[in-house]
Amino acid sequence: MKHIVLAAVFGMLIPVSASAADTPVAPNGIALYPNYMSWRVIAPSYREDRGNIRIITGNETAVAALHAGKNPLPDGSVLAKAAWKSKSHPDFPVATVPGDFVQVEFMVKDAKKYAETGGWGFARFLGNELKPYGKDASFVHECFECHTPVAKNDYLFTHMVKTP
Repeated sequence: MKHIVLAAVFGMLIPVSASAADTPVAPNGIALYPNYMSWRVIAPSYREDRGNIRIITGNETAVAALHAGKNPLPDGSVLAKAAWKSKSHPDFPVATVPGDFVQVEFMVKDAKKYAETGGWGFARFLGNELKPYGKDASFVHECFECHTPVAKNDYLFTHMVKTP
């Protein structure tokens, strides 16, 4: 697996700002959370099949629940996963650093509203334009299908990163 330089990832954590009128909305009605990059980091990850460096952040509700070991997470929990294409650092080729921004995805917990998808609403916004993913609201079934192998962990692949 490629070496990930976390300092470079954290250097990419610049808050996104947009007015409410400019905020993109997914076909299922979930709007982009413009402050997701100012949330607490839950964990970094690397997806080998896509060559993406990712950072997962969470709002206060999600982070507190994850720290407490809650399963399932409570309603109001929101996780964001921002992804960049990986590339070699130009001055230190053995280091892998973020390249072009790929997308940001959200998981929003509301057990009643999203009962059909394990209590989670899903949204994805592509590229620097933050173009909402999906032709209609049915795109969430694609997301949920991917998450079903981790149903016992409240459909989450992510765990709070352990630090000393």
